[in-house]
Amino acid sequence: MVDEGGAGHACDAAVVLAFSLLGKRWNGMIIDALGPGPLSFVALRRAVVGISDAMLSDRVAELAEAGVVSRTVDSGPPVAVAYALTQSGRDLVPLLQQLGTWASANLTKA
Repeated sequence: MVDEGGAGHACDAAVVLAFSLLGKRWNGMIIDALGPGPLSFVALRRAVVGISDAMLSDRVAELAEAGVVSRTVDSGPPVAVAYALTQSGRDLVPLLQQLGTWASANLTKA
């Protein structure tokens, strides 16, 4: 993926950057769970089986900081928080689906 103009290195750096976020456990599952639409924290936790509240909170904060997820607070009462994919996050959904299809066809479990 290297060419004489250096564009290959820029692409490599971009892929490394993408996987530094997407390669973390749970992030892909969170993005997938939010694909159909916004969810409350509790609904998101139910959709991402096995994740702890603390880990989910950390991961959605990280995804929000990266601009992939938005967090909306409705002051209520009761106070309600909803998480949704941003346009950037919605753009990831088909890419993650393609990556999953490729992995299923080409990789074996260790």
